[in-house]
Amino acid sequence: MSSRHGSTGRGQTAASPSFLRSRWAALGVLSATMLMTILDGSIVTVAMPAIQRDLGFSPGGLSWVVNAYLIPLGGLLLLAGRLGDLLGRRTLFLAGNTLFTAASVLAGAANGPGLLIAARFLQGVGSALASAVVLGILVTLFTDPRERTRAIGIFSFTGAAGASIGQVLGGVLTDALSWHWIFLINLPIGVATVLLALPALPRDRGAGLSAGADAAGALLVTSGLMLGIYTVVKVERYGWLSAHTLGLGAVSLALLAGFAARQATAANPLMPPRFLRSRTVSVAYAVQLLTLSAMFSFQVIVALYMQKVLGYGALDTGLAMLPAAVAIGAVSLLASPRLVGRFGERAVLVAGLVLLAAAMIWLTAVPVDADYATDLLPVFVLVAGAGLVIPALTGLGMSSAGPRDAGLASGMLTTVQQVGMAFGVAVLTTLAAARTERLRADGRPEPAALTSGYHLAFAVSAGLLVVALALTLFALRRRPATAPRESETPMSVTI
Repeated sequence: MSSRHGSTGRGQTAASPSFLRSRWAALGVLSATMLMTILDGSIVTVAMPAIQRDLGFSPGGLSWVVNAYLIPLGGLLLLAGRLGDLLGRRTLFLAGNTLFTAASVLAGAANGPGLLIAARFLQGVGSALASAVVLGILVTLFTDPRERTRAIGIFSFTGAAGASIGQVLGGVLTDALSWHWIFLINLPIGVATVLLALPALPRDRGAGLSAGADAAGALLVTSGLMLGIYTVVKVERYGWLSAHTLGLGAVSLALLAGFAARQATAANPLMPPRFLRSRTVSVAYAVQLLTLSAMFSFQVIVALYMQKVLGYGALDTGLAMLPAAVAIGAVSLLASPRLVGRFGERAVLVAGLVLLAAAMIWLTAVPVDADYATDLLPVFVLVAGAGLVIPALTGLGMSSAGPRDAGLASGMLTTVQQVGMAFGVAVLTTLAAARTERLRADGRPEPAALTSGYHLAFAVSAGLLVVALALTLFALRRRPATAPRESETPMSVTI
């Protein structure tokens, strides 16, 4: 058997038609989970004003609708990825999807802030269990670099489709029914995903719990991340230099430092130091952190800008942002695999980051009375660069993953993504709110104060992307292209 493909373990070769069908069916299931996770994030953004009015959230408390989901998701991913290697990635995938679906129903039934935040926390736990192993399953199914590039492109496209569907669907459901339905929509998707996953995903036997899951490390990193994000969210109330912020921030950093020290000495570390010895992987993680901090915050803040400053409704906001998601999806599915195959991930990553930075810089000058066609639509075209960035970073971040540690590598990459999203939203929304409050106190009109606050957030996002670009240019080593040229490889894929 060629090492290029390996064996299925059931008497089928990787080249047999039945196995090819099962691999692409499994990719469809994995992509559906990504769809549901991204859908849940994007569908909430356009409904947040309605949730605030209905449940009485304060402006600072409203961020917990997002952060209550992102904190457990970011904090538990490393542990979940390791548990996937120990218990079996298929088992953890099914358990996570089941919990996420049940928690979505609870969120849809929420009648107060406390219940909604609790349900969002459970959603985050379920999403962590499922999404931590998704890429691990993918890279073990698609071992050939050419096919893996295609699979990652399709997987990334699904994420953009989730953003697109979520923004429009969130507006439709919120305006036509109520915000409760933005969570209930996960029920049919979740049930279908679990039922399809049972026959489609390959059974795998984990190493067993006796191999160790580093519970102490999991406790340190989870508590450190949760406390850190809580501290940032409360900055608007206490201030950056208050005893509350500095004290809790110091404790958070101490917990994360303890986690790092633990990984160097633990018998079965949650994040083995060998994963970061690869310069390509470690730089890809850093770029991923910076990029996702900027881009997820953009999605939240630009939706708030259109609704609170321009007066768009929820549906209008979703439709206005649709070109961005469609462009990202089209680039990630159609252009990214070809470009990565021809020029390599590093060159594609540079091009995507340049486009994203240009979009954020453009937004720093968007006026109070913006015209959609001239002020916003160019931004939504430029953010198509995310369709280049995300697949390239995924390929780089998973480049060192082997079958033994695929779940852990997947969990680490997804952890970086989610931590970037959580910290980005917490920091940038806090900065925007703080500037807005200062300007209100100085007598500035509400729309002008809000716009100035959003300008600051967009400027910081642009700075993050410029730093990511510098890291890519000066710290990321060139890697050879991973697929043949377009003329040598047809790109059509049947799922």
